[in-house]
Amino acid sequence: MNRETFGAIDIGSNAIRLLIDYVEQYEDQRTEYKKAAFVRVPVRLGDDVFLRGHIGNDRAEALCDAMQGFAALLRAYGVRDYRACATSAMREAANSRDILERVRLRSGITVETISGEEEAETIFAAGGLKERLDPTKSYLYVDVGGGSTEIVVYALGRKQAAESFRLGTVRILSGATDPAEWKRFEEWLVRMAEAYRPTVIIGSGGNINKVHKLLEKRSREAIRAKELTALYERLRSLNVVQRMEQFYLNQSRAEVIVPALGIFTDVTRLCRIGTIDVPRQGLADGIIRQLYRQYNLPYR
Repeated sequence: MNRETFGAIDIGSNAIRLLIDYVEQYEDQRTEYKKAAFVRVPVRLGDDVFLRGHIGNDRAEALCDAMQGFAALLRAYGVRDYRACATSAMREAANSRDILERVRLRSGITVETISGEEEAETIFAAGGLKERLDPTKSYLYVDVGGGSTEIVVYALGRKQAAESFRLGTVRILSGATDPAEWKRFEEWLVRMAEAYRPTVIIGSGGNINKVHKLLEKRSREAIRAKELTALYERLRSLNVVQRMEQFYLNQSRAEVIVPALGIFTDVTRLCRIGTIDVPRQGLADGIIRQLYRQYNLPYR
């Protein structure tokens, strides 16, 4: 067996995350990804960016502190390589270059700001989902983040269309969404539903992953749209403290889960889809798989 260690950092709008995986390759060509460490720090960059257009000093300091800690963990685990990526909030922050240079000087980590399309492609590839698609079916891949929602249409075994919408959980909570963007979102979904007739949603993001757990689903067991809607109605009837107490959610998750489920229920309604598959893979998982393939390590 060969074992290598890789790391990934995901700087999102609602939180920043570090994932370190052991990647084990066996003589029979099997490859297994085993989680060595996962750290999530609730630095909500989107609260600054979506209201003020830039990242304030307090959150910049929190980001730098967290990244210094991540750098220490990457060294301690002896990772062969890592990649750090920032998404929606950093894409839109007017001072993103200054912030990322500050992060580099404090932590030694160089961060790449990636497009919404690259973000979606990386997550989708994380679990080898492309290889598992039925070429006779159409799918909607939906990733709901803090600042944006990425949607990709897969049909006939390949990507047919993709779009990024400035509709994310933190942006919604901040009251920073544009009614015109909601209209664009709805009209685009209706067009895609008419053109490709998708029958399955592939859901991505921390909130749909949490819903999968709350509904006590087994690995690869799908969520029915009716179950999703019922949970959404239940959660939205509660305040944040009640969600924390009744569903054992941390405060950050209790705040963002309702707007996330609102987006997912909109997709199921507009496209008349009754099934949501949840592979429970994220951007960090996809980054690690990319790194491993990049090295193309032979068995020895």
